[in-house]
Amino acid sequence: MLTTEQTTKAEKLLSLHTNGQLLILPNIWNPIGARVLESKGYPAVATASAAIAESLGYADGENIRFETMLEMLTRIARSVDVPVTADIEAGYASTVSELKDSIHEVLKTGVVGINIEDSLVEGVSMRSVREQCERIAAVREAADQYGVHLVINARVDSFFLDSLGAGQEKLEDAVARANAYAEAGADCIYPIGPGDRETVSLLRQRIVVPLNILATPNAVSLTDLQRLGINRVSFGPFIFRSLLAKFVRIADELKDFGPYSVFAEQSMSGKDVTKFLISGKE
Repeated sequence: MLTTEQTTKAEKLLSLHTNGQLLILPNIWNPIGARVLESKGYPAVATASAAIAESLGYADGENIRFETMLEMLTRIARSVDVPVTADIEAGYASTVSELKDSIHEVLKTGVVGINIEDSLVEGVSMRSVREQCERIAAVREAADQYGVHLVINARVDSFFLDSLGAGQEKLEDAVARANAYAEAGADCIYPIGPGDRETVSLLRQRIVVPLNILATPNAVSLTDLQRLGINRVSFGPFIFRSLLAKFVRIADELKDFGPYSVFAEQSMSGKDVTKFLISGKE
């Protein structure tokens, strides 16, 4: 059910893209991650579809049931007071009509922003510009019907597409798609790809709406992204995978009768964890 709180959160999330400050979103996959970020003063939190799927033992790519994703989003949105934006992949919908229904279900979870991608098969095929524009317009229409300005972060996968030639061809395709998606109703553009200074600078110069960059180990620093006028930076599944790597190292060492220090060092106490928990029963 739509509430004043949800509409206010949507307005807040939108404003965070245009206030001149880089919106840093270390993507989370569960409620405690969201509560940690909120406690540290982050003004919004974002999910990563790959991190959610992988934490449940499945690959990304809409392999977990839509109902499962909705349940996770509901838990996360209810766990914090800050706005939540959700990665919903391609919307769990093949038709525009199905997509509108999906958006209504997503809004019922309490989230106020989404990532939606234009790949059909990552690296192999993408929806046509016209089709993806129709889908973005449908998302905007569905959100308007619901009564919320859903913040649409339109992902552009041109840099992944193997059929496109050199970097310049991919850049031109990304820019054309980005500005078309903005015209169709997207609030922010998320061109997945090279995070190098030259590419980021060109994208910033030629895309007319707020811009989201994916942070990778080789990407431009957060300080430089701020200087370049980038509006938002997210981390996809990389933080989840970094933590998973630590768990794997712990498992390997314990299997070989390693010391307890492998898990005791830099660990939180039960009391520390309690600060991020909801009191009472579910």
